[in-house]
Amino acid sequence: MSDLILDTEAVELCQKKIKLLQSNVSQLLVGQDEVLEQIIIVLLAGGHVLLEGVPGLGKTLMIRALAESIDIDYKRVQFTPDLMPADVTGHSMLNMSSGKFEIRKGPAFTHLLLADEINRAPAKTQAALLEVMQEYQITIDGQSYALDLPFMVMATQNPIDNEGTYPLPEAELDRFMMKVQVNYPSFTDEISLTLANTTSISQSIKKPLAKVLDIQDIQYLRQAAAQVIVDEKIVEYAVSIVRASREWNGIAHGAGVRASIALIQTAKVKALMQGYDFVMPEQIQNMVLPVLRHRIILSAEQEISGGSIEQVLTDIINKVPVPRQ
Repeated sequence: MSDLILDTEAVELCQKKIKLLQSNVSQLLVGQDEVLEQIIIVLLAGGHVLLEGVPGLGKTLMIRALAESIDIDYKRVQFTPDLMPADVTGHSMLNMSSGKFEIRKGPAFTHLLLADEINRAPAKTQAALLEVMQEYQITIDGQSYALDLPFMVMATQNPIDNEGTYPLPEAELDRFMMKVQVNYPSFTDEISLTLANTTSISQSIKKPLAKVLDIQDIQYLRQAAAQVIVDEKIVEYAVSIVRASREWNGIAHGAGVRASIALIQTAKVKALMQGYDFVMPEQIQNMVLPVLRHRIILSAEQEISGGSIEQVLTDIINKVPVPRQ
């Protein structure tokens, strides 16, 4: 795959593979096409994703359906207040028969890791993911173990339940390439969901989805996305948007360098999904909200006046000059 040439045929093949994955996952979900698209973008851009939404919107179901659709290792960890770091990464234990310590690898040794309700675990447990998300390795008793690639953390959290939760530190939030908002489905979609889940008693027992892609497909798509062309003016445009967040009136803390990198990486995948081998300003704009919304902090005055992060980011998009092609 090292000699992959991103020509028209390769772009069409990538589109076909991505659409196949989307349609397969959509068998279990209705009305969350944009959320699914953003999760796939993060997967193919080589990042991690944080899903935020109230209970019952299918966040966990969507991630499970995505994992079932790919022939890849998948583990789920339910984060709770008593969860310890070793429960995620693993630990050494004494083998009574041999008298020697052996490494018991935790669920983080996988390809796709679901950290369900990540904000319910204390800071020390959340911090167990910092090394694995950034360096793709896990250190146990001073020994580092590299993870098999691809590796992706998919975390969920409930924005309205504050009791018994621990807000994610900024350092960990910044390691998530995107924060995806999962909203209520439309009226029509909710009717379809209700009918689908009440027409048969067997609806509660879902059959496993077919595996339509494998590790080689994911690696191929990642490499293809990396070869999407980005003009220097487009890079300047993305960086200008990020830098504007650091100087914008109403923002107390702007986005860092990781945001600029993530904007380009995700825009490349977005362009590939749309059938292009180059990035346009529109694709950068499409990625601004999910890439930056968790990386900026509004000023107290902005929050008191009722301002929202989404509105501020939209204002930045409208004000930063768009490069002419």
